[in-house]
Order: sequence, then C-alpha cells, then structure tokens
Amino acid sequence: LKRCGKSCRLRWLNYLRPDIKRGNITRDEEELIIRLHKLLGN
Repeated sequence: LKRCGKSCRLRWLNYLRPDIKRGNITRDEEELIIRLHKLLGN
C-alpha cells in the first residue's frame, strides 16, 4: 500500500483522529504550553 504524504495526513486527520481540535488555540492552552515548555523543555 503506497500513499503520499498528503494522503497519509488527510487519512490521519479525517479518519484515524477525527476528534482533533482545529483552529486557534485559546489563551489557557497557550499558557499551558509555555508552562510545560519551561518545565520540560523541548
């Protein structure tokens, strides 16, 4: 089964993980990311 990167991405987003939130992140989410980055690093 051969798939290009684009078709793999679309399959992942639409079929395997349809619950992924799309759109902008909230202020709370941004603050959480910053706190976790300070704690854990990259």
